[in-house]
Amino acid sequence: MKKTTVFLVMIISLCLLGLLVFTGCRKETKTSGSEKSTPLTLTVYAGMLEEHAALECQEFEKATGIKTSFVRMSGGEILARIRAEAQNPQASVWYGGGSLTFIEADNLGLLEYYISPTAATIPARFKDPKGAWTGIYSGYLGFYADGEWLKKNNVKMPTSWDELLSPVFKGEIVMAHPGSSSTAYNMLTTILQIKGEQAGWDYLQKINENIRQYTKSGSAGGRMVQLHETGLTIGYLHDAVAFKREGYDHIVISAPEEGTGYEIGAVGIIKGAPQLEAAKKFIDWCLTPKAQELGQTVNALQFLTNPAATPPKEVEAIKATKLINQDDIWAGAHRSEFLDRFNEISKSKPIK
Repeated sequence: MKKTTVFLVMIISLCLLGLLVFTGCRKETKTSGSEKSTPLTLTVYAGMLEEHAALECQEFEKATGIKTSFVRMSGGEILARIRAEAQNPQASVWYGGGSLTFIEADNLGLLEYYISPTAATIPARFKDPKGAWTGIYSGYLGFYADGEWLKKNNVKMPTSWDELLSPVFKGEIVMAHPGSSSTAYNMLTTILQIKGEQAGWDYLQKINENIRQYTKSGSAGGRMVQLHETGLTIGYLHDAVAFKREGYDHIVISAPEEGTGYEIGAVGIIKGAPQLEAAKKFIDWCLTPKAQELGQTVNALQFLTNPAATPPKEVEAIKATKLINQDDIWAGAHRSEFLDRFNEISKSKPIK
């Protein structure tokens, strides 16, 4: 019995020693003397199509050997997650989603500043001069509708913002909620800039009467048009082009003649990133032409920010869309204030 007991103690001791050695490889020692768990995987919060995010992370891992994973959320959800995790960040990179939300994150001190050497090729209008974020793509807001619904109801495809207020669209417009979607927040601030703040808020109150429901994601309304579940949505035109590329020819596209807003899809490093050096390599890589051109292979058809990258040929048809002189700094600085006001307008409508 004594020999057996001694033998068991030795086995247990060896197991514990092995466990300590293994876990020691997953920790770093801070100068304060305390220890913090360091993840072995670069985690990315992705505000883009899931297929696009998956491909980019997969190709980055192949190119660098850095194990990479992602969590797909809308832009507003990513910002909320980063704020909640500010004292203990769980991801290192924010990849995709409109720059307006990045600007608010920067104002809140939630982003690391990093100017990638690759960013030198990106035009100044597509990046923050301090390095809080850098643009990877751009897209233009517009309308897309179910052509079969239009024909059945003898409705002309709208070509202006004001035409969306017509009673014929009551209960037939679906759009994302700006609280969760950077697409919809871009639409909100576009209206305020085109019409002025007082008239803009009056417009948003009126269009709310025609909205059937708000969605969490900017692309969800487009899928509903695609499936004949609603008459019309407001979103990025490249998404509508992508649906038509998939064979959904009943989708009709137009851009507002008064002018429209645009997004700059961005990438940035989260403050306190647990994998800071790997995050910097990710930024360097995703600004390259090769990385930017990957999206079109999975039906992500945005315009690209690197001048050396070849954009999808399908978006040539929407390249001449009239754009407003957009004030992103103003829009990003007022996001919380504008969302509070919009929540009062939209509180009677479902968000799904």
